[in-house]
Amino acid sequence: MLEGLVSPMHLLVILVVALVVLGPKRLPEAGRGLGAAMRGFRESLMAPSDESRPRESEPSERRSDEQS
Repeated sequence: MLEGLVSPMHLLVILVVALVVLGPKRLPEAGRGLGAAMRGFRESLMAPSDESRPRESEPSERRSDEQS
């Protein structure tokens, strides 16, 4: 059903539309923003496995508070 949806011709049309809408000055900025958003999304997918582990700094902070 989705075969051929992202062919080179489709990508070229999308690029031309983006160039017309954003202009040549803002297109690189939009690309950087899209790349940063994709990196953030990938990092958020990896984050749940990191959050399941307890942080090592918490017990030492509690001990120092109890000693004071």
